[in-house]
Amino acid sequence: MCGLAGFFGRGDRADLERMTNALAHRGPDGSGYHVEVDTPVFLGHRRLAIVDVASGHQPMWNEDGQVGVVFNGEIYNHLELRAELIRRGHRFASDHSDTEVLVHGWEEWGVDLPGRLNGMFALAIYDRRQGCLFLARDRFGEKPLYYTARNGLFAFASEARALTAHPGVGHTFDRRALQKLFAYGYIPSPCAVYEGMHKLPGGHWLRFDLASERVETRAYWHFVLEPDDGLTDADEPRLVDELTGLLIQGARRRLMSDVPLGVFLSGGLDSSVVLAALASEQPGSNFDTFTIGFVEPSFDESAHARAVAEHIGSRHHERRLDMHKARDLIPSVLSALDEPLGDASILPTAMLSAFARENVTVALSGDGGDELFAGYDPFLALGPAAAYDKVVPGWGHRGLRRLADLLPISHDNMSLDFKIRRSLMGLSYPDNVRLPVWMSPLEPSEFREFCEEPVRYEDVYSEAIELWETGSGTNPVDRSLEFFTRYYLQDDILMKVDRAAMMHSLETRAVFLDNDIVDFCRRLPNRFKLRGGERKYLLKQVARRLLPKSIVDRKKKGFGIPLARWLKEVPKEPPLAPVPGLNLDFVRDAWSGHRSGRTDRRLFLWTWLSLQSQLGR
Repeated sequence: MCGLAGFFGRGDRADLERMTNALAHRGPDGSGYHVEVDTPVFLGHRRLAIVDVASGHQPMWNEDGQVGVVFNGEIYNHLELRAELIRRGHRFASDHSDTEVLVHGWEEWGVDLPGRLNGMFALAIYDRRQGCLFLARDRFGEKPLYYTARNGLFAFASEARALTAHPGVGHTFDRRALQKLFAYGYIPSPCAVYEGMHKLPGGHWLRFDLASERVETRAYWHFVLEPDDGLTDADEPRLVDELTGLLIQGARRRLMSDVPLGVFLSGGLDSSVVLAALASEQPGSNFDTFTIGFVEPSFDESAHARAVAEHIGSRHHERRLDMHKARDLIPSVLSALDEPLGDASILPTAMLSAFARENVTVALSGDGGDELFAGYDPFLALGPAAAYDKVVPGWGHRGLRRLADLLPISHDNMSLDFKIRRSLMGLSYPDNVRLPVWMSPLEPSEFREFCEEPVRYEDVYSEAIELWETGSGTNPVDRSLEFFTRYYLQDDILMKVDRAAMMHSLETRAVFLDNDIVDFCRRLPNRFKLRGGERKYLLKQVARRLLPKSIVDRKKKGFGIPLARWLKEVPKEPPLAPVPGLNLDFVRDAWSGHRSGRTDRRLFLWTWLSLQSQLGR
């Protein structure tokens, strides 16, 4: 894991160093710079040394110094690519650096390079012969990459804060991006929090021509479902065998490291399967596993993780925390974000990352399993929602919402009243926006008051609507799989894990996002993912071979914290710094209603706190 930054156009070495130093937490093991004042091209890099520690310094160049790269991530198939490139006549200077594969891969394959990579990456290549900068991001956007192009300046960086460290890049909030933040709980790519700034979406590349200053972006890969309708229930044993082998292979690929490595272990299905796959690949190996638990029993899952660790025989590390101590970390965690995020599980994720970093530099995770195998609660709601639409008239629905508003408000994690209100809120809108509305910090009907201007839900949910109506999915389950995988995974889950881990200079690797596992899932009909009310159907069949029944069949819980309860007390004085385009009176009413117990505004208020933490930078 590293940080990269650079620009073409006005600026100097001091600007580059300021941008690069803003990424020091991503790469504490060293820095590297390339400065061409006459061109003018500037490249900067911060390194977290993982592979080829001795000779993997960046920027890295080819033999004649015409092609250089700065790179963040890991290329898991770099040895196979290296062998192919050597057969084609390329000469390597390093022993086993995956970074050098990118230099020679660009020479050989040009813009087709990203499609050949199995890994997580954000990269920037400077080609002197072609007079261009080439940027690319991995399929799902595990590694972040921001850019801006305006007024004779093209600049890029791993984080928004590094980009705004250049004096030519502004930090005025983008109003539409903020509206989308409160619509989704995250900012979907390619939108970014500041005006004129963009996130390069996962699965995309960008080419900047130095002579014409033209920017070209293209998708080299999309998550597209192509189910094999010829598969029947009779194929299930073979599919279980195939998926088991792919999980073991994906886990083995992610063992590539010259530094200590461990596994995040929550006790849930996905992380448990990752650990079990590792143990199958290397029997007798004592992998380090890491879990945080809480003193409060209703939020503590450490016993489940401990049971998995004991079954596998890992070297288990566990830390149990008092909720008040966790609560006190809110300001520091939010201030470390470079872009606001409405997902409060960033807090326990950051705590787990800090704990793991005391012993290892790399941690494997189970991220991606829920999205690929239909693991979230909304998948179970799709059928009942369709039936509700047919049976309940509009006046009946409005009456049910009024009745739900009379329910006593509980601040427990995923309480019944919370679920009922959320369900009915989503059912108030068309199915093409229902998924994001179910998870939204703010109901679409409230945007007009909050944003001080008319806001159509069709505009703030434009990405979700387009995908629902034009994606490859032909039924609600497949359309939901595409939504969660294209947007929620990339811009919430992976963004959260990247920032939480990088706060502590820890690299995380998502086993389920291995190219071969993903391609298997794309071909798998959804009845092998969601069957008879059972989510992750086929993955559970694999798990039953590897894990105790009590772990496989345990009810999904998630990384919960008593957020609603905390926000009644923390912060002592609600932050109300002005944000252009947003109504502070609406925010005051939200804080007042939540703290008096009249309303449950946990998602909106957390998102507001996250936004407020970005002010004054």
